Amino acid sequence: MMTTANTIVLVVDDTPAIAELLKYSLHEDEWVWYSVPSLAHAWDFIGRERPELLLQESMLRQEGGLRLLARLRGDRRLRDKPVILLAAKCTEGERSASLPPPVPESIPRQPPDDAPEERLLRLGRLVLDPLSCSVRVGSHKVEVRHAEYRLLRFLLCHPGQVFSRAQLLEHVWAAHDTLDQRTVDVHVLRLRKALGRAKSLIKTVRGAGYMLSST
Repeated sequence: MMTTANTIVLVVDDTPAIAELLKYSLHEDEWVWYSVPSLAHAWDFIGRERPELLLQESMLRQEGGLRLLARLRGDRRLRDKPVILLAAKCTEGERSASLPPPVPESIPRQPPDDAPEERLLRLGRLVLDPLSCSVRVGSHKVEVRHAEYRLLRFLLCHPGQVFSRAQLLEHVWAAHDTLDQRTVDVHVLRLRKALGRAKSLIKTVRGAGYMLSST
């Protein structure tokens, strides 16, 4: 991608701290940074400003993160627009599941609840579908916030492995010294509350951190 003075870069992320971190980490003097919290805001901005590059969180809360990419690729005027999808580190299986399907001329519908088993992340009764960004405990759908969803997705990708608060900040939020490590405790508490009967799957390992385990 050719960049010039006043190159416009748009960050699409509904977590303000992450958007600011991206601006700081990828700072270029010639780039003009903007951030929006949703796909609707992003599409409106693109129509007005025509940014040269988009950085987009692939799992926006309550939105299919790939829908904006599908819409861009379905528009002849915008299909060549560079887009970088941002996601927490995970297994090869989840990365494959997160890749967009052949792009139609319109925004794809939300995947059905009876998702193919091979793309699901599960531990006991806890099930996460990375394509529809949905979480279930048994047959009960669980509502989780964006930050807690990313945390749960990462832990489900590494069951039985202990991660310190610093490691979780790095892998889940791509942050080191920019966020207080106690922030992790807050998100773990919220996640446990949301999971209800399945909250015992999140283990606290004293002096080490957290892990997801059914034992």
